[in-house]
Amino acid sequence: MTTENMTDPAERVSITIPRSVLAKFDQLLVQRGFSNRSQAIAEILNREIIEATAHGEDQVMAGTITLFYSTRRNTLQSTLSKIQRQHIAEVISSLHVQLEDDHIMEVLVVQGPAPKLRSIANELITCKGVKTGKLNLSSTIIPPLHQK
Repeated sequence: MTTENMTDPAERVSITIPRSVLAKFDQLLVQRGFSNRSQAIAEILNREIIEATAHGEDQVMAGTITLFYSTRRNTLQSTLSKIQRQHIAEVISSLHVQLEDDHIMEVLVVQGPAPKLRSIANELITCKGVKTGKLNLSSTIIPPLHQK
């Protein structure tokens, strides 16, 4: 049982959905390893609430920006590093993983106002040579690293 479950009482609800959707949902439960439908529905609802919140106000959020790119583009890595340095207050850390065929997966840990994080992700993802990228956000944030 998580701390959240102990402090936030559960509420029983009833929903009506088509059997075909329920069957596919049950398959998803098994594939993803959920213990029960309630756990899966709570996770899906939390994800959607976070997504909706991220598109609204300037709430501070934490998350990751994942990029996949090739090292064959000579200046791409320096361009990506320059963008990260320009946003040093939001980019907390990065991890580079060497993949096959001169490709790299880079994962950035970020925190800041959601619109700013979306802007940084878009700036990185749209660099010429980045194959794909994605921003994932959470409403749970990293504690302050330094006290003033």
